[in-house]
Amino acid sequence: MPDDNIRSATYTVPCEDYVHVVEFSPFDCGSPASLLAYGGNQYVVVGACRFKEEDTEIEGVEFKSLQVFMHGVRVDAIAWSPETRLDKLPQVIRFCTAAADRKLRLWTSDLQNRHECDMKVMEGHTSYINQLVFEPTEGKQIASISDDHTCRFALFIHVYEVIGKTWKSNQQPWLFFSTAAVNEHLKCGPTNQPLRLWDLYGNETTSFTLRSPGVSVCWHPEDAFKLLVAEKKGTIRFYDLVTQHAILSLDSGQVPLMSADWCLTNTIKVGAVAGNDWMIWDITRSSYPLEKRPAHVDRARHFRWSRAQENLFATTGYPGKIASQLLVHHLGHPQPVMIGSATVGAGLSWHRTLPLCVIGGDRKLFFWMTEM
Repeated sequence: MPDDNIRSATYTVPCEDYVHVVEFSPFDCGSPASLLAYGGNQYVVVGACRFKEEDTEIEGVEFKSLQVFMHGVRVDAIAWSPETRLDKLPQVIRFCTAAADRKLRLWTSDLQNRHECDMKVMEGHTSYINQLVFEPTEGKQIASISDDHTCRFALFIHVYEVIGKTWKSNQQPWLFFSTAAVNEHLKCGPTNQPLRLWDLYGNETTSFTLRSPGVSVCWHPEDAFKLLVAEKKGTIRFYDLVTQHAILSLDSGQVPLMSADWCLTNTIKVGAVAGNDWMIWDITRSSYPLEKRPAHVDRARHFRWSRAQENLFATTGYPGKIASQLLVHHLGHPQPVMIGSATVGAGLSWHRTLPLCVIGGDRKLFFWMTEM
């Protein structure tokens, strides 16, 4: 697409540092404003934003910083918890970050003191963490995916204690399991690797081994036992977390696969970027993409479905020396419906209800509104 078709960002918000990652909360927090978090080299900023498309009295975008969380190390990924609420007292802000030191940090704040919060560290990954996600119905579990060939789980409720020769779940104190039954329930799937459980304090973990670096992980919006895991070698698998077995797999047919996403408004659709191309699957029809097209000459980096429209999605190219390319696509159109560019952009996220996406950059957030 020629350069004269490049659209400037619809809105921008200034930041104090380079933005490595940015995430809209995908959950209803009980407030008219949407929650957004972005991470830099040392901190995470959580804010509330509203746009003139939501309130005609707003000029462009209104962004209010709610709290700055001192992180101490570069932020690589952010995931929001569905337990975040602003319409009840005490208010709850809860999210998890992945950092350059290969650790996960769970943050909780009631917004009463902008300088105080609860933070817990989870360790276990041995390489770069590419993505993490909360279980979307209750927020009691989190999955993370890494270059260390593992997908790991932190379980906030299901903490198991050894009591003699039995195991006891603190979610149902009256229920006891034999060690044989627990081992049978937790035995691994096709890779035949051991599983481990960690609670929120890092005491235990569950993980299963992948065949190549893991790049993306997505939870089914309604079924807490279904998980999508994408690997760099081009394979996307759907796991049943009860049996720890893969129940379905997709093949991109090319490498490296850099990002995949589950269309949460229509879960038969899966999208990804591999090499220079984007591709779409209908999981009820074939394990190979039904549609595939070139996207970025400099290789594609991110793929994200819109949460407002099931046929709308965005892709980004690899960050260049000066600018990064954003393309917004619609399945009914042969060409991108919008092209944008941001100064050394990073991250990609969609608004929960508007056809609006955001990427981070050098001391700015860039927002693009797509005409529906």
